[in-house]
Amino acid sequence: MKLNLTKPLVFMDIEATGLTIGLDRIVEIALIKVLPDNSTEEKSWRVNPEIPIPEKVSKLHGIYDKDVANEPIFKKIATEVAKFIGNADLAGYNSNKFDVPLLVEEFLRVEVEFDLEGRKLIDVQNIFHLMEPRNLVAAYKFYCEKPLVNAHSAMADTLATFEVFKAQLQKYESTRIEDEKGNIVIPVKNDMEVLSNLTTKTKNVDLAGRIVYNDDGVPVFNFGKHKDKPVADVLKKEPGYYSWMMNGDFPLYTKRILTKIRLSLKN
Repeated sequence: MKLNLTKPLVFMDIEATGLTIGLDRIVEIALIKVLPDNSTEEKSWRVNPEIPIPEKVSKLHGIYDKDVANEPIFKKIATEVAKFIGNADLAGYNSNKFDVPLLVEEFLRVEVEFDLEGRKLIDVQNIFHLMEPRNLVAAYKFYCEKPLVNAHSAMADTLATFEVFKAQLQKYESTRIEDEKGNIVIPVKNDMEVLSNLTTKTKNVDLAGRIVYNDDGVPVFNFGKHKDKPVADVLKKEPGYYSWMMNGDFPLYTKRILTKIRLSLKN
């Protein structure tokens, strides 16, 4: 199937020293550029991250310190990477949460311009989650093995949700899975705090989720003593908090967003 493209689309995957945006570094990056005529170009680089790769991470992607010891650091290839991507839109699997934020962070760190404005970001994982049925009717049929009668009636849906929840606990409570870090975990437990932490989602303003939109669409802090407080209010009442974050170990993109909000207060 040919992609309907008006500009290039670059598929990307990054292997890194870990999953923490702002701290971890790229050790390998692969790019496939699909041009409007659907022809493709491929580029990949191994990268010396300048920090040790934890052994447990190396066991996941198979790249050890010795494998990248003689490879170029990101600063040496950053311009080439940016040039290859050009003005292309970006795509990947879980790329909106990991690959894109980490790549942007690396560019910012070495002061190579790479603007996200005007780029479309396509996350294949999100398409998968959207298109495979995840609504209550599908869940009820899957877990309870019967059709949901009177769907969209408030009480029927509430009772169905309750039944699905109990069926999930029974089905998954002792199920072991491998998380993204390669650890064997049991994510579903009959513990409301555990389940709350597992299922809570936020709407990020920055790429790392340090600043999120609340239910009213207002940017609020998502950590620390000012958690859930509007960023603009905090910066007005406690100007020193801006300096603390700018000097702290926060992702550069988070700092850029923070600065943008701060500058908007002066207009």
